[in-house]
Amino acid sequence: MDLLGPSLEDLFNFCSRKLSLKTVLMLADQMINRVEFVHSKSFLHRDIKPDNFLMGLGRRANQVYVIDFGLAKKYRDTSTHQHIPYRENKNLTGTARYASVNTHLGIEQSRRDDLESLGYVLMYFLRGSLPWQGLKAGTKKQKYEKISEKKVATSIEALCRGYPTEFTSYFHYCRSLRFDDKPDYSYLKRLFRDLFIREGFQFDYVFDWTILKYQQSQIASAPPRVAVSLSCTH
Repeated sequence: MDLLGPSLEDLFNFCSRKLSLKTVLMLADQMINRVEFVHSKSFLHRDIKPDNFLMGLGRRANQVYVIDFGLAKKYRDTSTHQHIPYRENKNLTGTARYASVNTHLGIEQSRRDDLESLGYVLMYFLRGSLPWQGLKAGTKKQKYEKISEKKVATSIEALCRGYPTEFTSYFHYCRSLRFDDKPDYSYLKRLFRDLFIREGFQFDYVFDWTILKYQQSQIASAPPRVAVSLSCTH
């Protein structure tokens, strides 16, 4: 068991609820890897959200971990790889804000849905919020319905407007997958890696919070340093 650090939701708040493109792309690479690993073990996570991704501590502070398998479900037989059957009229499992459109429509979740949810997490980090946040409703069921309506009505282009087209491509790819398709995780990672290189970023694990924490530590330790330097004779 590893002792883990803050969640991506904690760090998002720490960074005033907006993350830079560089930070989001460095996270995306690791997050796609984590989802792929869960899927390789024949499980779906089914609750992909910022609170369920934690950074490590110490030497592993740059590593992303996925937690909370309370809603995870086996989607195929481990030995035969026989996929679970397609079903409808399912209740929403997971967090409505990041749920895929198909999940809202009551369709049994599969690998494509974890990846669509991850796309919403990435856009949440970039935009600062999602268009279906803060909707008021009398009951939980009504709220879910409102979120579903808004999500279906929001085109991928509108959701990703003002951001690199790779994010639009990511969603179009996830939505093009059939129920039992194996996603091309490498293609999705490549989309974002190519964008990362084109933007001239360095994969140095310097996240937005790395800079903020350093600046804060400098401010916090500045007064004693001044006092010490004044008392030094050399």
